[in-house]
Amino acid sequence: MKLEEALRRAEEEGLDLVEVAPNADPPVCKIMDYGRYKYQQQKKLQEAKKKQAQFQIKEVKIRPKIDEHDFQFKLRHIKRFLKEEGSKVKVTMIFRGREVIHTDLGKSVLARIIEEVGEIGRLEKPPFMQGRIMTMILAPK
Repeated sequence: MKLEEALRRAEEEGLDLVEVAPNADPPVCKIMDYGRYKYQQQKKLQEAKKKQAQFQIKEVKIRPKIDEHDFQFKLRHIKRFLKEEGSKVKVTMIFRGREVIHTDLGKSVLARIIEEVGEIGRLEKPPFMQGRIMTMILAPK
């Protein structure tokens, strides 16, 4: 129908004339309440956001001279975060004082963690230094 007639019918019904497919030949328009349409689209977006999986990053802090018992304790936490909660884990190695000279000790501890969680997690971001802190990120498989 002609544009003038479509506009007149939309105004009679108290609705809006909305162009649906501008690239079609001829362009396709629809008579609707545009404010209500926008509101419904916004609600659909909010519902979709609610259903998305939320990844949470948990952090575990350790030191290069960690004792065996403390290491096992932290390792249990890492495994629980990866397996049960399905969260990513940020393992942070903190060097204090002159420990920063011995980054190889820190790398060996982090390598041991990677080896221990190999069956339930994967290395997402390899260990890297940022000042006095070495960080790596593990993700569930």
